[in-house]
Amino acid sequence: MASFLSPCVLPLIPSYITFITGMTLDDVQRSRRVALVHALLFVLGFSLIFLALGASATLLGRLLVTYRVWISRVGGVLVLAFGLYLLGVFNLGAFSRERRFHVTDKPLGYLGTLVVGIAFGAGWTPCIGPILGSILTYAASQGDLSRGVVLLGAYSLGLAIPFVLAAVAMERFLSAFSVLKSRMVWVNRLSGAVLVVVALLMITNYLVVITNAMQGWTPDFLRNVL
Repeated sequence: MASFLSPCVLPLIPSYITFITGMTLDDVQRSRRVALVHALLFVLGFSLIFLALGASATLLGRLLVTYRVWISRVGGVLVLAFGLYLLGVFNLGAFSRERRFHVTDKPLGYLGTLVVGIAFGAGWTPCIGPILGSILTYAASQGDLSRGVVLLGAYSLGLAIPFVLAAVAMERFLSAFSVLKSRMVWVNRLSGAVLVVVALLMITNYLVVITNAMQGWTPDFLRNVL
């Protein structure tokens, strides 16, 4: 959700919705069912990419299972850098330049919306890079394929749910955006603070300790389901 609220994703949501639907904002508000279908196909497209990234990261971690402790520590340093960047401690040119695909002519129909969603997931702007990179780094340190897929599936939901809600309730989204746009810098800072905490836990291996403790507190029936 922090990725959705980032300064170079949130302001572009209306443009993306009108692009994938081929309708004006007024038409989107009147044709909610069509907007919903396009939105679902769009989020399916980028979710496929994110799930593939999660599976790839954990496969890499499985290949390097012998060095998993060091992967976690080095990954923690990388996540720490991402967090400090979001906090504004330093600036990286690589995260300031546009990386998304510019699809000037969307293929017609619902298939075109799916293609645009895949393009979104494959080449979106660096604004989501620090958060996505941190999750992929953590997934690689686990070396568990199902774990990586679940982590990136949760990340996809964080982007997908508010996007779909915005598509079917555009007038409310625009009202909420007018309130949020002056506070988006704090979203970045809060995300950065969370990443810094996670990084320190990864470096000190306390993340594993906390995870194991929480598993012990989880009821057996719930753990079996999960």
